[in-house]
Amino acid sequence: MARVDVLMPQMGESIAEGTLSKWLKKLGDEVKRDEPLFEISTDKVDAEIPAPSAGVLAEIKVQEGQTVPVQTLVAVIETEKGAAKPSTPAPTAAPAAPPKPAPAPAAPSPILPPPSPSSPVPPKGDGGVETAEERLRRKSTPLVRKIAAEHQVDISTIPGTGFAGRVTKQDILGFIERGAPAPTAPGSRLPAPAPPGPVHHPVVEPWLGDRVEPFSKIRKITADHMIMSRRTSAHVTSFFEVDYSRVAELRRKHKAAYAERGVNLTYLAFIVKTCAENLRTHPVVNAAVSGDNIIYRRDVNIGIAVALDWGLIVPVVKRADELSLGGLARAINDLGERARTKKLLPDEIQRGTFTITNPGVFGSYAGAPIINQPQVAILGVGAIEKRPKVVTLPDGTDTIAIRTMGLLSMSYDHRVVDGADADRFLADVKRALEDFPEGAI
Repeated sequence: MARVDVLMPQMGESIAEGTLSKWLKKLGDEVKRDEPLFEISTDKVDAEIPAPSAGVLAEIKVQEGQTVPVQTLVAVIETEKGAAKPSTPAPTAAPAAPPKPAPAPAAPSPILPPPSPSSPVPPKGDGGVETAEERLRRKSTPLVRKIAAEHQVDISTIPGTGFAGRVTKQDILGFIERGAPAPTAPGSRLPAPAPPGPVHHPVVEPWLGDRVEPFSKIRKITADHMIMSRRTSAHVTSFFEVDYSRVAELRRKHKAAYAERGVNLTYLAFIVKTCAENLRTHPVVNAAVSGDNIIYRRDVNIGIAVALDWGLIVPVVKRADELSLGGLARAINDLGERARTKKLLPDEIQRGTFTITNPGVFGSYAGAPIINQPQVAILGVGAIEKRPKVVTLPDGTDTIAIRTMGLLSMSYDHRVVDGADADRFLADVKRALEDFPEGAI
């Protein structure tokens, strides 16, 4: 009888733990090799984890909602069916290493019940009661705690961008790089900078007959991030109308050839290609703010917002300016598909320098998107459709013609991007789309 250990995988170099959010198989179920076995959540990405071997799920060591370090034994698969004992629940953890707390009440996974409000939490040093969010922030990851100890930093004073405000590696390194004052005596703590505080959503009384559902984990992260972005950046939005008739003609001529290679040639691919080339010549739009400094990014990494049934995620096309139109179309299709099937890796949703969101696919005429921090600009793509337009003929007379039109809107951070900078960038993008060269196909 062979026993195969199932371990908590490491979903990225900087990720030291994961939350088992849902079992996709029950104790005693038969499983096939590479069949999805359970779902995990980290502060970077959610993913389905496949079974490492065929057999029977004989033991479950980690229950739904538990957070454990990577390489923790999660389950045992036996190759013989008779070895499973469905009636006997497996232990959740050894007494010497109790499981880490479940996610905060405000943001459980949609498949998990919310933690009991009466669950005890350890008191804080000032005599108050520590909330679940504070407990998550304090625990963080071993790597973050190690960095904090080396620099004598109190993790609880750092605004975190991870789940429930948890401090990530990028958060603590950014805090240190911003030149926070050194402690005045051995063992003293660094004071917190003055960025926005934790997000508190107002409580509204439900009425009779209403249905109340807790935030899913991804919805909580999105909600907090959007509020934080509005607090951080001075949002301004510019709108440009684009004549896509040239792009529409090129798509008509080449779409079938692309489809034969398994690539869907969308309008979005043309827009990403044009933005990538122009971000190189407009570096202030491809930047970030760090304290009183502007970081001009070397790489052009474009995030593509993908709407999911359970929320929103932004996978990133790395070094987009180095890819051809076909390469970009393939990358966009691949990332979108893997986002919808929970196959993305943590690195594929990090290190974006500019974001594009495409609400036009749902019919939206235009919008004013919220900046994806710490970037300084985000482009919104409105619906692309045939509309009447005044055009000038070669003889100088005007006429009304049917053209393929759409609006581009760009929200930008006025702390560093002036209106003239944003409008020059958008004007160049508009010009490049309207005169897109066939040689770039």
